[in-house]
Amino acid sequence: MLQGLSDRLGAIFQRLRSRGKLTESDVSEVLREVRIALLEADVNLKVVKDFIASIRERAIGAEVLESLTPAQAVVKIVHDGLVEMMGGQMAPMRMQPTGSTVVMLVGLQGSGKTTQAAKLALYFKDQGRRPLLVACDVYRPAAITQLQVLGAQIDVPVFTAAEPHPVAIAKRALEEARRVGNGVVLLDTAGRLQIDDALMRELEEIRDTVHPSETLLVVDSMTGQEAVNVAVEFDRRLAITGTVLTKMDGDSRGGAALSIRAVTGKPVKFIGTGEKVTALEPFHPDRLVSRILGMGDVLTLIEKSQAVYDETKAKELAQKFRRQTFTLQDFLDQLRTVKKMGSLGDIAKMIPGLGKLVSANPIADTQVSRTEAIICSMTTLERADPKILNASRRRRIAKGCGLSVQDVNQLIKQFDASKQMMKQFGRMRRPPGMAN
Repeated sequence: MLQGLSDRLGAIFQRLRSRGKLTESDVSEVLREVRIALLEADVNLKVVKDFIASIRERAIGAEVLESLTPAQAVVKIVHDGLVEMMGGQMAPMRMQPTGSTVVMLVGLQGSGKTTQAAKLALYFKDQGRRPLLVACDVYRPAAITQLQVLGAQIDVPVFTAAEPHPVAIAKRALEEARRVGNGVVLLDTAGRLQIDDALMRELEEIRDTVHPSETLLVVDSMTGQEAVNVAVEFDRRLAITGTVLTKMDGDSRGGAALSIRAVTGKPVKFIGTGEKVTALEPFHPDRLVSRILGMGDVLTLIEKSQAVYDETKAKELAQKFRRQTFTLQDFLDQLRTVKKMGSLGDIAKMIPGLGKLVSANPIADTQVSRTEAIICSMTTLERADPKILNASRRRRIAKGCGLSVQDVNQLIKQFDASKQMMKQFGRMRRPPGMAN
């Protein structure tokens, strides 16, 4: 996520920290490099100019130049400026106190509206709001089928109708939602390869018919500067209430998408961080900026862990740690739970101080898959008691998972070392005088 910008800013501030005192020319040089870093990340030129101008006065003030830690003062000013540029704070969804809340998703074809509709449906389902997906894209081949498949994956109903006109479909869906009691209605509207008047007129008609609480523009973060132009035009015609940024996990520079808030004044509501239906995060400007600047994002990490960890199972696991009865099956279960939180590399970057280390030594998710394959090739008895893994068993496991015996041996050695560490930790926690 914006790794290029993160690396550039990290290098700039690292050089800054090596200087004991800063002069006005030092600060100007830093701001010039920050400006270049933002432009290279594809942030809108006007947005960059306004941003640099807004922080320059604070950065060359006496509280920075005369500070005992001037580098930290400059980093904080840049941090606060980026947070402000991205909206300041999280913008909550507008939910109706009673009845159905209508959320209308709009955007160009290929931006990911259908997938984001399913992600949002799962997000609202987890909140207990009983969402309804509505297939209003009657033009793209297989668009309705795609939405039905996604709806089945997350166990959310999908409303379809024989009417050829999306306005009639949206109207009937809202009536059905009110009858059944769906708390949120998500309209997956049609997109075009480019903005055209026919598309906008149809979207305006849908909006005027169902009166959505939220009109969210889905923007592909890899689009570049054109994303800003698209957002401006959609906002002019539809008065969008916010945006959803997709493909923020890709290798795109992504800065253009972050410019949308500054250009349109409309907040980013969500960011898509992967292809899975669970890969959606509410947009917190301060958290994203902390990640970009290598400061971690502990709050998001906690929220992710709370979403996937069962409290009862966590207590059982803690008991196994204390009693040294932790098995390879337990390890496999924990590995699969962690995978639900996303890429291990992204998770590590949320921990303060690990961002730079992970960039230098990437954590490959393929390593996790290899470990999972090895354990899955074992029998239930072998997972419970690795001591029985003799040479012939290890050869069979290696053949079963398509890896080498050395890979199997390495996993067993690492597991034994971790159990020994747990044992030592348990002794350290044991009160003096208690028997082993």
